[in-house]
Amino acid sequence: MDTHKAKHLATLCHGRADVDVITGDATSYLLEKLLPTIQYEKYNRALCLLDPYGLHLDWDVMSKAGQSRAIDLFLNFPVMDMNRNAIWHNPENAPKDGIERMNRFWGDESWRRAAYAESDQGNLFSAPGLVKQNNAAIVQAFQERLRKVAGFEFVPDPLPMRNSNNAVVYYLFFASQKPVAKKIIEDIFRKHRHA
Repeated sequence: MDTHKAKHLATLCHGRADVDVITGDATSYLLEKLLPTIQYEKYNRALCLLDPYGLHLDWDVMSKAGQSRAIDLFLNFPVMDMNRNAIWHNPENAPKDGIERMNRFWGDESWRRAAYAESDQGNLFSAPGLVKQNNAAIVQAFQERLRKVAGFEFVPDPLPMRNSNNAVVYYLFFASQKPVAKKIIEDIFRKHRHA
């Protein structure tokens, strides 16, 4: 989106015919220009790294990548931004724009079933309500969504990525149609999971 950064990147790639630097909305570019050119039937293949700045990615990108059957995908799943801007302990107080970004990222409102569970206890003044679930429940639901909805056959357990305070800021997902790719990534993730 930043033309100055794009120009700097272009200078770093100067002279490379196999590199295009595009300035603008990555979602639009991926959906309208790039993803339609990668087709299993034409023996095209691609590796896509999605590193959104928080919840700034549309589900359609991930879904089309999976449905193509020709794209392996790395995704930085922004769980910290989700918790800050959409998945609050009291869902009624979550900001509207955070909810809208979460819906766009997830593809619909089904994330709410993963993020909240019915409480069998009320507090002193109210009836039972919703209880926010931990990150593991949300991550597991998204892993299943990549398999069942986007159509990736193999989605290994993601790797939690931590900041200097040891807090998980995102999870690194990998999704593929190939069992050999799954095995390679599981081996790599295993080495870093307990490092």
